[in-house]
Order: sequence, then structure tokens, then C-alpha cells
Amino acid sequence: MTAPIDIPTLETERLILRGFKEADIAAYADFFASETSFFVGGPVEAWEAWRKFAVYPGHWALLGYGPFALEEKMTSAFVGVVGPWFPGGWPNREIMWAIMLGQDGKGYATEAARATISFAVITLGWTRIVSHIDANNHASIAVAQKLGATYEGDAEFPFGTLGVYVHDLSRFSGTAA
Repeated sequence: MTAPIDIPTLETERLILRGFKEADIAAYADFFASETSFFVGGPVEAWEAWRKFAVYPGHWALLGYGPFALEEKMTSAFVGVVGPWFPGGWPNREIMWAIMLGQDGKGYATEAARATISFAVITLGWTRIVSHIDANNHASIAVAQKLGATYEGDAEFPFGTLGVYVHDLSRFSGTAA
């Protein structure tokens, strides 16, 4: 058995950003069974959602950083995935987000992305951060704009073209938590 991955915990006003738990998989599979997951490679069957979920702790194991699971403080519910993302073949380091079914529209992506951008700047030393977003994903574009990101152009991926939204890192100083 290998040692557990040391994923730090960050906190925002309403969220705990933490490592992933087996209990999170059910909500993740529900999200990936729905059309809501279209912009992040869904919908897919539960077995494939499990594989997509396992990528997050794998990202931490291989690179020493990665996305965080979002837990709502008041209910302890798993509400999303947000954080540093730079898988092999990716053109830019980015902050990614995916909010689970029934949790959208509450500002969780913006709140958590703000904390993880600070984490990436302060802890990881990143000097350029983008978010790759499909042109038709208006909700994610709105999140990027709330964070002060600006559209720079497009990037090509094996699965299609995504817009590159560059984050203004001067807005993110101080501590990540």
C-alpha cells in the first residue's frame, strides 16, 4: 500500500477545499450522467465517471498539486471540483471548475476558484494562469469574468477548441486560505 496523498485543506467563507473521498463519487457520477456535464466530457456511464474522478487524486500524486473537492461547510455536501490543472499535453496551467447538480448558481465556483488561484500563485509560484472554456459555456465564462479573466484567443485540444481566459494575477495577493 502506498502512502496517502497529502492534499492541503483550504477554507473560504462557505466552503472547505479538501482531498477527495469515496463518498463524493455518487454525486460526481450523477453529475456525469446528466447533460450538465457536456462541457467537461460528459455525459458518461457511472464506471467512466469513476475513472474521471480518480484522475484528480492522480494529478496530486504525479504533480504534487491538483483540483480540490469542494465541501459546503453548513451541510458537508460535496458540491464541486475546483483547482490547479495541468495534465500532460495541456497548453497552459489552468484553474478548472465543475459544480455538481443542484449546486450551480450559488457562487461556489467563483469563491473556490479565487482561493485556488491564490494558492497557485502563492504556494505553487505560478505566474500565468488561464481557464480553458468552451465558447458555449456561458456560465463558466461568467465565472471567469467575475474573477477578472480576459479572453486571449483559442487553444486547440484533441477534443476541440476552447477559449483561453487569462486571469489577472494582480487581483490575487495575500494568503490562499
